[in-house]
Amino acid sequence: MALSVIGAGFGRTGTLSLKLALEQLDFGPCHHMTEVFANPGQAATWLAAGRGDAVDWDVLLEGYKASVDWPSCHFWRELAAYYPDAKVILSKRDPHRWYKSISSTIFPAMKSGVPDEEPMRTVMTMANDLITRKTFDGDLSETHVLDVLARHEAEVKRTIAPERLLVFDVVEGWEPLCDFLDAPVPETPFPRTNSTEEFQARLQ
Repeated sequence: MALSVIGAGFGRTGTLSLKLALEQLDFGPCHHMTEVFANPGQAATWLAAGRGDAVDWDVLLEGYKASVDWPSCHFWRELAAYYPDAKVILSKRDPHRWYKSISSTIFPAMKSGVPDEEPMRTVMTMANDLITRKTFDGDLSETHVLDVLARHEAEVKRTIAPERLLVFDVVEGWEPLCDFLDAPVPETPFPRTNSTEEFQARLQ
């Protein structure tokens, strides 16, 4: 099974809501960081990919129709090239609200340290490597992080052909997503999940 949808947006841009929406539209299972926590054996391969080692994407993402969030969004360029027929979704939100969210959720999780026990040791090592080090260069200040976000979004828009790309805020709901994917609009509300409070509760 090849990926049909590649999410290029950073975590905390509504990626878990997008995952649930894609799965409801039959573009699932959809890979997300939650999948790594549920299947921690994946972490070593994602970590190797971050080192630049050769990775068999078909094996790593076997069984998934879509991917969003970290770790896969770090490899949006490689995945878009490897799966040329897949559509790309750049999830986004207001940058300052996004920074407030990520600095209350993912960043504290990264700063909490790497546990001694496996498999969570490798999972958190991978997350720290891809997010803290490789995405944000170890600088989690607002000015730097927002600059990285802006440059990332500009690069995705510059690289991916317009007809292949949807720039999407989950507050827009079903219509633009379904139109982009040629899928019928569900009668149920668009998923809304993984608030800052929900993330913090899971972390605890």
